[in-house]
Amino acid sequence: MKKQIIAAAIAASMSAVALADISITGKAEFNYTHTDLDSAGQNDSDKFKQDMQINLKGKSGDSEVVMVFGGTDNTGSASAVSTFNVEDAYLSTKIADVSIKTGQWDNGDNELRASSRAGGKFSASTSFGPIGVTYDAANEANDTVKVSASMGPVSASYKDVKTGEDVTLSASMSGVSVNYLALNRDTANTDRSVVTVSGEVAGVGIRYGQAKADSATCIDGNSWMGDFENGYACDSTNNTNDAYDLSKGQDVTTLELKTSLAGNTVTFRNTNIDGVTGEDTSFNKFIVTRPLANGTTFEATYTALSDDGANTQTDGNTLDLELRVAF
Repeated sequence: MKKQIIAAAIAASMSAVALADISITGKAEFNYTHTDLDSAGQNDSDKFKQDMQINLKGKSGDSEVVMVFGGTDNTGSASAVSTFNVEDAYLSTKIADVSIKTGQWDNGDNELRASSRAGGKFSASTSFGPIGVTYDAANEANDTVKVSASMGPVSASYKDVKTGEDVTLSASMSGVSVNYLALNRDTANTDRSVVTVSGEVAGVGIRYGQAKADSATCIDGNSWMGDFENGYACDSTNNTNDAYDLSKGQDVTTLELKTSLAGNTVTFRNTNIDGVTGEDTSFNKFIVTRPLANGTTFEATYTALSDDGANTQTDGNTLDLELRVAF
């Protein structure tokens, strides 16, 4: 009997060791959205949508393999069928003092541009004291070199890209953080930039952002300032499922206030879009977020939108109820 117990314990410990470098994580979001439009010619709508993701990671020493599978129904249509796709699949490792990453991955959204995903990518980075150097390539189509540096509370970077340069600058002092991002391009009138300032006063988090676009380009990022991804005027891809379509040259300004109240996180955002005559847009968002005892998080978002431009048929109110879980 004792031998059986010992054998079982050894088998269990060996299984734990064998599985110790394998991890599975993920998330799921389910949304119900009711839209009440002001225009008499526009019907109100009710949609159910979902977004699910599974992350599989395997690690051996300094090497890690990551595969991300995702399935989304952004249309909310009763006839839509979600399918899981391979979103990210890459190997990261380290050779001497150089970190290497190769495969397929998303470069992430920011306040100025939408994210993009591509395969056949390669990245190598290293550091020399406070100086970091990163080389990125995607099938030789667009090699970039980025140099970054940090000195105390100040960080800066410069990235040389095929069509121009990306510049970042951030600083934090006395509880106030300032961040600057510029996407400067060689083509005339296609520069974009954003400045954000954040801090806290009497338990209220305050964040202010101002994004500017030159007359021949658009802001099309998906961030806390708003979802402007795939704006029709910029790339001729009319994605109106969630995004606000911006015209070339329009600027975005957002003020956010956030605090805790009775176990909830309460957020207010005011966004103004202007810079083009006759096409001003503004919207207010009230967001209440609460973790539930069952392990999920509930979030209610009320949006009031006013558009002075050609899209006045979008004026109205939206209530979005979201239930999400991460594991």
